[in-house]
Amino acid sequence: MKQVNKITHLLVLLFFAISLVFFLSFNSIKGLMGIEELTTSVVINFLLLGLVLFLISWATGHTLSNNLSRELEKKEVEKNELKAKLYDMEQGIKLKNLESKMKQKEEEKESSVIRPRQNFK
Repeated sequence: MKQVNKITHLLVLLFFAISLVFFLSFNSIKGLMGIEELTTSVVINFLLLGLVLFLISWATGHTLSNNLSRELEKKEVEKNELKAKLYDMEQGIKLKNLESKMKQKEEEKESSVIRPRQNFK
């Protein structure tokens, strides 16, 4: 799509450059195009053709922009999902550590109430 967009922009540029040269040097190149006089219908036809080319160029640029923004939104959603998974994994590790610490404390409390007698020799 990028190539089509570049090509349409270049076509618009080329068309208007050729039109500018044609209109500025019309007196010297009258016979080349088969046009003897520069009438309003000729100018309007050139402008309408230029407008059509410009609208095509604008449409391709707009669709390219929309496609890129959609891709960017998809990437951001994917990034946020990965962040959420990472956060959940970190929280899961922390919860496991807390659970193991709580079990150790419970075992210590249970064992601290009645300690087994130790015989020393």
